[in-house]
Amino acid sequence: MTEKAPKLDKHIRLAHGNGGRYMRELIDALFAARLGDQGLDTRVDAAAVDVPQGVRLMMTTDGFTVDPLEFPGGNIGSLAIHGTVNDLAVAGAMPLYLTLNAFIEEGTEIKLLERIVDALAGAAREAGVKVVAGDTKVLARGECGGVYLATTGLGAVPNDLALDQQQVRPGDRIIVSGSIGDHGTSVLLAREEYGLRGDLQSDSASVLPITEMLLKHPGLRFMRDPTRGGLATVALELARESGLGMALEEDAIPLSEPVSAVCELLGYDPLYLACEGRVVAAIAPEAADDAVAELRISGVAPEAAVIGTVAEAPGPVMLTTGLGGQRLIDELEDDPLPRIC
Repeated sequence: MTEKAPKLDKHIRLAHGNGGRYMRELIDALFAARLGDQGLDTRVDAAAVDVPQGVRLMMTTDGFTVDPLEFPGGNIGSLAIHGTVNDLAVAGAMPLYLTLNAFIEEGTEIKLLERIVDALAGAAREAGVKVVAGDTKVLARGECGGVYLATTGLGAVPNDLALDQQQVRPGDRIIVSGSIGDHGTSVLLAREEYGLRGDLQSDSASVLPITEMLLKHPGLRFMRDPTRGGLATVALELARESGLGMALEEDAIPLSEPVSAVCELLGYDPLYLACEGRVVAAIAPEAADDAVAELRISGVAPEAAVIGTVAEAPGPVMLTTGLGGQRLIDELEDDPLPRIC
């Protein structure tokens, strides 16, 4: 007996991934309907794109497995766009095009998928990028955590721009664009694993407005978005690759009260918690104050702050605590919050 055709208005079935009519209906009714204005052409297997003159191309790729799929301030769809756009933006590139791979578990509600793709399309439009190609796979029940997304991003960076850890010089200042750990903490609260609740929003957002402003300053050396592993991991990577020590000031690092309270209660260290809309930058000392002032006054990053200095010689990352003591910042070994981004 032939199985009745699956309906698109309730749940995903394995037949939605069989390459036939049901898959076409899923792609046309859900993905193409929401991403068609992005330039997505579901009739072809490869997309032609225009590239500006006088630039070199930059490419990034990423995967997203956040749990829960929806959290205060976003969902896996908007997160996928922000994460990909931000990787290009902190490299000094203007994001142009994205591809999208969706891995969907059998039984996933169509309404949930609609919310995810709506958020993804909205984030793409806001960031000015086009989702031009994609692929969809359906996995059997229990083989996937609802929805996984994988992206590839293509951007353009001016030929004369070079941002790199090895550009960093002794005395450079370390800047962070806002409070740290908001994304990791908001996802943790959304899981309700510890009976905790709160109204903290994820910081998931495009950092393009921040990077565009920082790029105006000739003393800018390096930018990175502190996602998995947080601020501490970016500082450690910068110290390792530049060959110079880092001195951070605990009291200068922006931290919201909800993040501070959750970390104190559960024993998490906010320095290692993920952000999804923040920038860590190294900039020449003579440019640091002006850059921070511009970010604050413009409203692009009202909590931006200088949080440390690049040391004169090789060394570790050291944090001066609020009590005046010295704390060695070491590499993260355990994953405190799996499936966070």
